[in-house]
Amino acid sequence: MVVKVFGPATAACPQRVMVCLLEKGVEFEVVDVDLEAGEQKQPHILSRQPFGQVPAVEDGDFRLFESRAIIRYYAAKYADRGPNLLGSTLEEKAVVDQWLEVEAHNFNDLVYTIVLQLLVLPRMGETSDLALVSACKEKLGKVLDVYEERLSKSTYLAGASFTLADLSHLPGIWFLINDAKMGHLVTKRKNVSTWWEAISNRPAWKKLMKLAQSSY
Repeated sequence: MVVKVFGPATAACPQRVMVCLLEKGVEFEVVDVDLEAGEQKQPHILSRQPFGQVPAVEDGDFRLFESRAIIRYYAAKYADRGPNLLGSTLEEKAVVDQWLEVEAHNFNDLVYTIVLQLLVLPRMGETSDLALVSACKEKLGKVLDVYEERLSKSTYLAGASFTLADLSHLPGIWFLINDAKMGHLVTKRKNVSTWWEAISNRPAWKKLMKLAQSSY
């Protein structure tokens, strides 16, 4: 059964799901959603994601939305396939969840606001709030300082192995570096930079980037 992923391959949250499926070798079909045209607010998307956002997935008769819930589901469903993205012991799984929460609540909101202000609003003819961007950038630096300390003691955020905790950061950091032009936030931190090089050079992410580029 081919998994249907609703959402553009160029958007960060659908990318989180797609790279997880690629890591696990799960076949999927991208059902594009035109965000600029507001298609995510149309009934056929709202029936799958009642908040009018992306992504959502269909796996046979099973439907699920929210990208982090989706990647947890597929990492567990295909635990015997590809890399172990969840951890093995109860404690390892707890640490993976801990850093997924950090990504969702301490990292992602700041990156989202920066990208919204610098890229999305100008495309809509609206003015960017550069003071807000500056404040988010300062806060993000402090978050990445915590990462730098953590990664001085561990190859990956949750331990010695690549997990969902790392995977979930891929779209956000990519947008930060390539779209917001704030790569210095990563490169000036030795351990964060080494970590980014490792996770962004994984075959699954490279494959997804080619898919995304073909969608432009």
